[in-house]
Amino acid sequence: MKDEHLDCRGLACPAPVLKVKDVLDRGSPPRITVVVDNPAGKENVSRFLSRAGYQVQVQEDGPNYVVVGSRETQETCQVAVAVKEPEASRILVLVGTNRLGSGDDGLGAKLMENFLGTLKEMGPALWRLVFLNGGVHLTVQDSPVLPTLQALEKDKVSILVCGTCLNHFGLLEKKAVGETTNMLDIVTSMQLADRVISLT
Repeated sequence: MKDEHLDCRGLACPAPVLKVKDVLDRGSPPRITVVVDNPAGKENVSRFLSRAGYQVQVQEDGPNYVVVGSRETQETCQVAVAVKEPEASRILVLVGTNRLGSGDDGLGAKLMENFLGTLKEMGPALWRLVFLNGGVHLTVQDSPVLPTLQALEKDKVSILVCGTCLNHFGLLEKKAVGETTNMLDIVTSMQLADRVISLT
């Protein structure tokens, strides 16, 4: 199978990842090169290729990023694709705001802080937190809940943060916890979860 080259400049999240997924669905090229023009696209494509079993290297080319994924054998690909997430009860919490409820912003911020601090009581059932829209403000430097989120991440709770949202608010470089992600990962996470709690 021949190497693949994708020019994904100018494409909004999650289009670059979807294009890469389309290529991998048709086969497993030994080498795939993807050109993107924003940091969120670079992170999303790199993580997707890595999860698919590719060794990933990233090079900066002016304002663009060149993401190169390579693998040695078809067998490696088959092993990577066969890996499944462990069977367990999985609760996903979708956080689309930095305040809980409406009426008083100060109270809402305090309630959100209390809510996130209490999530640990779910125990191992708490699987993943997804932050999008205004919720991404909770994941950046100087966030009042940053220590709480970092403690959850240390306890193996997966934290995903919407890259498009970070870009929109100019916060991509200030993110201090979790993985920058895309809408494909968010939708897939909701599909895999046994229960979704939505705060929007």
